[in-house]
Amino acid sequence: MVLGSALAVTVAIHVAGDVSGAHLNPAFSLAMCLVGRLSWAKFPIYCFVQLLAGFCASGATYILYYDALQHYTGGNLTVTGPKETASIFATYPSAYLSLNNGFLDQVLGTWLLIVGLLAILDRRNKGVPEGLEPVVIGLLVLAIGVSIGGNCGFPINPARDVGPRLFTYFAGWGPEVFRAGDGWWWVPAVAPMVGATLGTVTYQLLVALHHPEDLVAAPLEASDLGTPPQLECKM
Repeated sequence: MVLGSALAVTVAIHVAGDVSGAHLNPAFSLAMCLVGRLSWAKFPIYCFVQLLAGFCASGATYILYYDALQHYTGGNLTVTGPKETASIFATYPSAYLSLNNGFLDQVLGTWLLIVGLLAILDRRNKGVPEGLEPVVIGLLVLAIGVSIGGNCGFPINPARDVGPRLFTYFAGWGPEVFRAGDGWWWVPAVAPMVGATLGTVTYQLLVALHHPEDLVAAPLEASDLGTPPQLECKM
């Protein structure tokens, strides 16, 4: 699952990178707004499209595996229990995980994601050879998943969780998708945005402001940011 997620991110960036900047995550779109590389007016549009994409992707998965779901569940789509299938689409916390600990999990995971992404895209830092950004970002997602994904499946992306959750609500799993886990649904929707803000502040204060003075003082060109003008970001 973790490897598949990382490879999916890599392929998505290759597909859409030069067209839209490959915005796949509202948390990263927020980070780009905070550093002035995305207009705040575009932010709600990007978030809506990302949410819609998650909803449609879940629909495609449901159609592809419809026979398998019916065979496994006998047509009884449940959110909890020994044959639950809702977690195929959205994330749910482990039985031991409290909401507070889950919130911290998502803040920390998204903080790591944003710090890593900003470092990868910053040509004034070590940077990444042009064209290899998707691969390195995929490795970043893989590292986060294998190291801290055990609590709740490392959503670290509101659209990746809320979009599929909405699909399951309409597709037969019902309102339990929003009640399960003591109302878990809002954690992967809110905590990544907090983590994105903290990650952006961390990178700006501890790294971006400490580049050599000649680089900091010089006007930033597109090449300094590690992307052409139309490739604003990755993830």
